[in-house]
Amino acid sequence: MTTHSVSRLALVACMAAGPALPAFAQDLCGGAGANGQWIGGSEADSDIATADDYLQQMALVLMQNEYVSLFTLSEPTEVRMEAQGRGAGDPLFDLRSEDGTILLSDDDSGGDSAARAETMLEPGTYCLSTASYDGSPMTGFVRIGRLEHEALTPGLQGEPIDMGNGIGDGTMGDMGDMGDTGGNTGGGQMPGEICDMSRVTNYFGGGDPVDDMLGGGLSVEAPVNQVAYWGFSLSSPQPLTITAENESADPVITLYDSTGSWLAENDDYEGLNSLIELTQPLPAGDYCLAVRALSDESLPIALTLEAFDPAAQQTALYDNAEAAPPLDGSHPVTMLGPLESRLRQDVQNSGTAEWFAFEVDEAGLVIIEAVTNGLGDPVLTLYDDFGRLVTINDDYGDNFDSLLAARVMPGTYLVALRQYDDSVPVLTRLLFERYVPAD
Repeated sequence: MTTHSVSRLALVACMAAGPALPAFAQDLCGGAGANGQWIGGSEADSDIATADDYLQQMALVLMQNEYVSLFTLSEPTEVRMEAQGRGAGDPLFDLRSEDGTILLSDDDSGGDSAARAETMLEPGTYCLSTASYDGSPMTGFVRIGRLEHEALTPGLQGEPIDMGNGIGDGTMGDMGDMGDTGGNTGGGQMPGEICDMSRVTNYFGGGDPVDDMLGGGLSVEAPVNQVAYWGFSLSSPQPLTITAENESADPVITLYDSTGSWLAENDDYEGLNSLIELTQPLPAGDYCLAVRALSDESLPIALTLEAFDPAAQQTALYDNAEAAPPLDGSHPVTMLGPLESRLRQDVQNSGTAEWFAFEVDEAGLVIIEAVTNGLGDPVLTLYDDFGRLVTINDDYGDNFDSLLAARVMPGTYLVALRQYDDSVPVLTRLLFERYVPAD
């Protein structure tokens, strides 16, 4: 990942390129295609199965929205989908069927932070939703074509791999001897293979229902080249949190029910670790968790299955600067008082966000700068007192320091400071400056 993540909450804005969809098309892909653009310019010219060459769009990704590319297939076709950002842009995408079902997701399988996936698709209409990984504005290209068409991205190792049923990330190198593709967990997991209970030989809780074990969390650990599928059973509906940790391995986790139906997937949540939160109770039954490593399948990945904790989730959002805490004292916030013209604050900052609140008494411009003199990589996030995101900045100029500027109205504002790499606390100097219009 070359662009530093704050959240995958970002959605992206549709570039107005091409005619608006007719009324009958507004419900495409469960509504996700309502503001989509046909990648060939029209529905008739967006059939990848018959296209003479790949089809491509320039995507303007703005904050808090998504760019949706629409295409059709008139016959079963192996399709390659790619999204590549300009500069430091880091795109990710979801592929949806006509009824809105997510068929696959990808973040970095194109190499150099580009997204890429290849899969066999049946005839129909599809929506490819492209977003910016950290929510920042991004300009990029979306390309959709058949495997014989020229690729936009190099892939992780330059060699495409068939995605099979369309679940999972895009390209990988030589997978070696896969062994038995049934329940053998010793040969690694072929990306795109559906995970059902026939593949599972290793279980959380030894195969017994885990309901009574979730309070303290259930943990297992193994490399993907030894165990790629883990099973667990629930005797009653349970909301769950599933984590996979080892950034050097770069894990991806995908959850399926006992029949192999896709339920949820996550690649990068905090850094390169992964997290799935099932806030609605998962029904009683058997489940299969597929694990992949995008970097090194020989490294152990620590998996934890535990009960979903709404309070812990809220705290995690505050600690990651993904939401602003209330100013009622329930979460630590340093109150700086009225911001006059200039204020300096020194902070020993880590990956856990430090929060500051300041007040402005008239409309104007606020500039906030975080400086580490090359020792750290600070991220600044600004919210108003209602909790609405105002702006965010990671890297400014030619270094990893941060600077954000925002027009403000009278009121209270909260700013979060965190280091992208939380391994070592870094002395960070914060500078607040306020400017008001001249009379």
